[in-house]
Amino acid sequence: MSVARPARPPEPAPPDSVRLAEALIFCAPAPMTEADLAARLPPGTDVPALLAEIARTYAPRGITLARVAGGYAFRTAPDLAPCLRGASPEPRKLSRAALETLAIVAYHQPVTRAEIEEIRGVTTSKGSLDLLLETGWVRLRGRRRTPGRPVTYGTTPAFLDHFGLDAVSDLPGLDELKGLGLIEGRLPAGVRLRQPSDTAVPDEDPLAPGEDAAD
Repeated sequence: MSVARPARPPEPAPPDSVRLAEALIFCAPAPMTEADLAARLPPGTDVPALLAEIARTYAPRGITLARVAGGYAFRTAPDLAPCLRGASPEPRKLSRAALETLAIVAYHQPVTRAEIEEIRGVTTSKGSLDLLLETGWVRLRGRRRTPGRPVTYGTTPAFLDHFGLDAVSDLPGLDELKGLGLIEGRLPAGVRLRQPSDTAVPDEDPLAPGEDAAD
């Protein structure tokens, strides 16, 4: 009677592949996906195992491998954040209107300008949306299948990267927002956050190539 042998642990990735992957991730201007790495690494490289090896190596260090915006990037260890304040120039601060608009786009995407104004209860200035488009955190997604064919807005991979999110589904929910102190007091009954989508939805058409997407 044969006895099943225990599964052998995966072999560590070859050092040259690990070093090349580290260099690719370090030099990339945006998080690299597994497909991006597979295209640049030797054929047959087990990319998930290689990434796991890098993550284990860097876990106790000051720089860690993080999964953000659907890819992988090196980031400073979260526990070192208090020591690094002031080490880099402060980014341009958004106005309250722009922050509110960004939050609505993030949590309600795809969303039109009219829908943003309905949620905020005030007119949304073109400047707020233009600023968010300039930062690269908001993009023109498509057009709603309603009269007038209004443009829809959504967030970008740069937004996910900046806020350390892998996907829009990782956005904090109501309970988390309350725990962070971002929502105070009692909310009206029935208030909920809509499940955002970063993929096409049934009532939305993508923008045509070269289309002038002015709202």
